[in-house]
Amino acid sequence: MKVTDVLVDCLENEGVEYVFGIVGTEVLDLADSLSKSTQIQYINVRHEQGAAFMADVYGRLSKKVGVCLSTLGPGATNLLTGVASAKLDHSPVVALIGQAGVERHQQESHQYIDLVRMFEPVTKWSTQIKQSQTVPSIIRKAFRVAKMEKPGSVAITLPENFSTQMIPDKPLPVTPLPDSVPVNEAIQTAKKLINNHLKPFILVGNGVIRQEAASELLTFIENLQSPVTHSFMTKGVLPKEHPLNFYTFGFKEKDAVLPGLNEADLLVVIGFDFVEQLPKDWNQKKLPVLHIDTLPAEVHEYYPVEVELVGNIKQTLQLLNQSDLPLKTWIPTGGLKEQIKTAYQIHEKQPMTDSVSLENILHCIETHISENMIVISDVGSHKVSIAKTYQPKGPNRLIISNGLASMGIAIPGAIGAKLACPDDPVICITGDGGALMNFAEIETAQRLGLSFIIVVLNDSMLKLEVQQMNKKFGENYGVTFQNPDFTLLAKSFGINGTLVSTLDEFENILKDALHSKEKITLIEVAMQN
Repeated sequence: MKVTDVLVDCLENEGVEYVFGIVGTEVLDLADSLSKSTQIQYINVRHEQGAAFMADVYGRLSKKVGVCLSTLGPGATNLLTGVASAKLDHSPVVALIGQAGVERHQQESHQYIDLVRMFEPVTKWSTQIKQSQTVPSIIRKAFRVAKMEKPGSVAITLPENFSTQMIPDKPLPVTPLPDSVPVNEAIQTAKKLINNHLKPFILVGNGVIRQEAASELLTFIENLQSPVTHSFMTKGVLPKEHPLNFYTFGFKEKDAVLPGLNEADLLVVIGFDFVEQLPKDWNQKKLPVLHIDTLPAEVHEYYPVEVELVGNIKQTLQLLNQSDLPLKTWIPTGGLKEQIKTAYQIHEKQPMTDSVSLENILHCIETHISENMIVISDVGSHKVSIAKTYQPKGPNRLIISNGLASMGIAIPGAIGAKLACPDDPVICITGDGGALMNFAEIETAQRLGLSFIIVVLNDSMLKLEVQQMNKKFGENYGVTFQNPDFTLLAKSFGINGTLVSTLDEFENILKDALHSKEKITLIEVAMQN
């Protein structure tokens, strides 16, 4: 069989359902091979960045590896942002990238750049196929590396001259990733550390969701009876009204949880990724740390680890829960939880308020969503508000990019979400800046027959940058613009588009859209500045 046929067989062997991409000359044979697959659906998108974002969110929600495809040169550079985002957000993604034949690598050549070196800083592993017979082992290693904690992206470059070579079709068997758990001595040392402190504060990161350990975490919290806070990407890991839920931390400004952390004498940090925020911003007192994660702790002045429990988080928490943990009941002083709820506007809107503030929009969405609703946030000032105010009904029901934090992820991310979870309703919330970055992917979604809701917040500015510049300079520059009529633009793609300017209008359109399971609805919100 030719190399690309074997490569596709290897993808099928890995359980791949979708490949997102744009075909170019150097991957024509791979596209031809994909066309023969009865298992894999190739989804031709409108921009390679969108392909990588789709693979990212699909991988995050399906617990499989998302796969994206591009050709060399500009196709590869377009793919780069989404691949980098997958690495920093710890989403399992494999990028397949066409390349010029090796005979062109030794001199200046049309569209040729060293893709292996270009992708090395933004992937867990970047490699080029140098011998056609290595395809099965490279594919198997790529999927293994992408899924191994902490998950991330892998880039495989395929030079064009290898595509049609004939090799044996021998995909390697897929074997489970090994799990490890801390030894009993480590569990007992951790228990002793907790026992020696009066005020532990639990900080939870996205590793808990990746390892499906939310139930074990809840048991751990209720055994310990100590306050809990979580990162942006971990929202939903605790019920909204849980008495020990002190909501979200990790904000650059006005982080209302910090007084509680400063009052603690021990931080129990579970599955937290430093990419969301460095410890110097939330452990200014350099409190001792009990580190519970899949990997050993990163060395950091503001992260003074006293005990490490390294291994599968779910199983580690099970062992802790069986160890007769000491009760450490305490609550931060000064009514901190109510202060946080007020500062983050977690309380529901006042009955007579019809303002179209983002917070009221989020409360409206919360009121009408089902348990399985997935909300995807784009990047901008609205991401900060969503991280503060919006309370999803379960883990992995709010998708926020807080690693690379690239604008433009919401619309392609909604496509990835619907393909991963076809029975779950999806709402993506984007600013006018992020919306137009990948707006063309609405055509992709429409062609696939998908159904979801797009909320576009229209204020004709990059609001976060406006706020930052006004604070720093007293004025802003280069961060405002004019927008098209989003509703007419939506209709040109064959989807419903409606402009709303009051909360009642938004609520009525939202309810109608939630009952429509066979179409895409865009709600443009005229924001009040």
